[in-house]
Amino acid sequence: MRGVIYLLLSLIFLSSCVSKKSITYFQNDKIDLSKASNSFKTVFKPDDLLEITILSENIESVKPFNLPAATFSAATNLVAGNPQQQRYLINKNGEIDFPLIGKLKLGGLTREEAIKLLNIKLNPDYVKDPTINIRIANFKVTVLGDVQKPGTYTIPSERITILEAIGLAGDLNISGQRNGILVTREEGDEKKFYRVDLLSNKIFTSPVYYLQQNDVVYIDQNKAKAQSAATNQNTGLFVSIGSILISLIAVLTR
Repeated sequence: MRGVIYLLLSLIFLSSCVSKKSITYFQNDKIDLSKASNSFKTVFKPDDLLEITILSENIESVKPFNLPAATFSAATNLVAGNPQQQRYLINKNGEIDFPLIGKLKLGGLTREEAIKLLNIKLNPDYVKDPTINIRIANFKVTVLGDVQKPGTYTIPSERITILEAIGLAGDLNISGQRNGILVTREEGDEKKFYRVDLLSNKIFTSPVYYLQQNDVVYIDQNKAKAQSAATNQNTGLFVSIGSILISLIAVLTR
C-alpha cells in the first residue's frame, strides 16, 4: 500500500518539475558572433512620426525648417502651453510635406539615406552646409503573451534588441515557450513572420535580433501550461477519482 502511494506522489512531483534544459537561455548552438550579419539600421516606414532638425551657422536660414508646432486654445485663440518640435508624419505613399521643399519621399530610406536626400534638397539653395538630425518620435515595440508585463513600449533611442524588449516586459513566465517566439514585422506592403529560439545562441544572428518600429513579439505558453489550462476544469474530478482508487486499493490489500 505504501509503495502505491509513494508511486502516485512521485508521478505528481515529476509532472510538476520543469527541466533546466527547457528554460536556460543560450545553451545550444555555438556560433561565431564576429560573423553575425544582423547589423542595426533604421528604415523609415509609413506612419512614422519624424522629428527633423536643421542646423547651420546662419540661424536665419534654418528658421523656416525648424518651425514649432503650437496648439491654440479654442476659447482665447492664443497658444496653449509650450510649443513643441515640429513633427512630420510619413503618409501611406512614404512621403512627408516639408517646408519650402514640398513632398519628400522618405519611406523605405535609412536614416543616412534620408539625411543625404535632405542635404541635396537644401544645400546650397536654402541652407549652406546644413547639419541634419532625424529621429522617430513614435518608435515602439509590443510584447505579448506569457510574460510578466505584456504591453507596448516606446523606445526613445530607436535601438532595441529582442532580449531588451523581453526585459522591459519583465521576462518570460516559467511557463513561456522559449524555443518558438514569434516576431511579426511590417516590410513594405506585407507582414513577415519570424521564429526565434531563446535556448539557442543563433538568436544573436537572427534578422529580428534588433527590432524595428512596430514589431510585435509574441510568447506562447509551453505544452505543459496549455495542457494544464485545458484540463484544469477537470482537476477536481481527477482528484476524486484518485481518492476513490486509493481507498479501493487500501481495502483490497488488507
